[in-house]
Amino acid sequence: MGPRSLPLCLLVVLAGFSIPQAFSQRISNYDSGRAITMLNTIAEDVEKHYYDPTFHGVDWKAKVAEAKEKIRSSPSFDAALTEIAQALLALNDSHTYFLPPMKSFRYDYGFQEQMIGNRCYIIRVTPRSDAEAKGVKPGDEVLAVGNYQPARDTVWMMEYRYKALSPEAGLRFSLRDLQGQLRQVDVMAKFKLRGRGWDLSGFDVRNRIRETEDVRHHQRPRWAEGGDRVGILRLPTFMLDESEVEGLIKKARNHPALILDLRGNPGGVAETLWYMLGGMFAVDVKIGDRVDRKGSKPLVAKSWNQRAFTGRLVVLIDSRSASAAELFARVVQLERRGFIIGDRSSGSVMEAEEYDHDSATNVQILYGANISEADIIMNDGKSLEHTGVMPDETVLPTAADLASGRDPLLSRAAALVGVKITPEDAGKMFPFEWPKGEP
Repeated sequence: MGPRSLPLCLLVVLAGFSIPQAFSQRISNYDSGRAITMLNTIAEDVEKHYYDPTFHGVDWKAKVAEAKEKIRSSPSFDAALTEIAQALLALNDSHTYFLPPMKSFRYDYGFQEQMIGNRCYIIRVTPRSDAEAKGVKPGDEVLAVGNYQPARDTVWMMEYRYKALSPEAGLRFSLRDLQGQLRQVDVMAKFKLRGRGWDLSGFDVRNRIRETEDVRHHQRPRWAEGGDRVGILRLPTFMLDESEVEGLIKKARNHPALILDLRGNPGGVAETLWYMLGGMFAVDVKIGDRVDRKGSKPLVAKSWNQRAFTGRLVVLIDSRSASAAELFARVVQLERRGFIIGDRSSGSVMEAEEYDHDSATNVQILYGANISEADIIMNDGKSLEHTGVMPDETVLPTAADLASGRDPLLSRAAALVGVKITPEDAGKMFPFEWPKGEP
């Protein structure tokens, strides 16, 4: 499906997940006013900061006016927030989206799903969850969520809908198991109440600190070795400072080859990308051209020269590799610095800024928007937005691999640098760690 038809798909997905309401129910004037105030604030941010002053041909003022009318006739506050989200989706931009107020509860549907190739699979099931009790297993193929079939272009929107915009008490799945048997499963979410917005009491602050520490722990780089011949670096995010990157590059220099695992890496900050690329090239390397409202300028990563890792490099990507992870992989590919294997990446590559607002009293109700301020045009003259990085070699885990915990991609990467690691052993190298803060 072409990029220009993408917004319609996303809007259909959001509309299809509308919250059931009684026909006579209607949003209160108070909640309608709150939602319109949020929309006005965000619309002004978009007008000021969006990288394309033509908004890709979208009549932005008309789109905002249309959203206001829909908000006034919405059945609920959550439905009104969905109208704000839909207005931003009209811009057809992976990094421009609404950040709704935080819900007063945390929730876990008990599973994690992912697109592998053009199919969606369950990749993990939370222990002691309703999903586990209902027999949902890694390797189950997700054929539908409600009435909608997951696809690469829309699966993130379904997640956005049921994890951020309007979480529901349960979801109905159509699944196909390893034996090809079809079944429907109603999975109930597990909820844990918390203060809506930012409760300024000391108790809530301590809980937020613990949550942040837990996230940082799970975003840490992880290192393994295939003997003396290869270092294996799993990098969950591009959120490292220069000294942290330098430590990783120093470790890599102790080996003739490096496998850099960027699967599931959603990106991060630009500075980490510059440091990582500078640590992989013996000379300065041009990343591409940054294009914003004022024009374009070249982006160049400065080499670390003698401190750079110059051995063999294999980079692993998948459908959840996004943003800075995609830029890194594509620069390595275009410059023929290394070999890229795995699945086509996300195609979510823009430079964006988060604009936060609040309606504060004792409790701050935070909301905002992520807004793209620049596109990156690579050295081949193309943007990765909506396209992604096509690996040099496509290696996809099968449903049976997911069910048994095998990792054929890491095994294949090791073989490329002359090291034998079985898919079974590769799957044990970086065991998944369940967050302590799960409901």
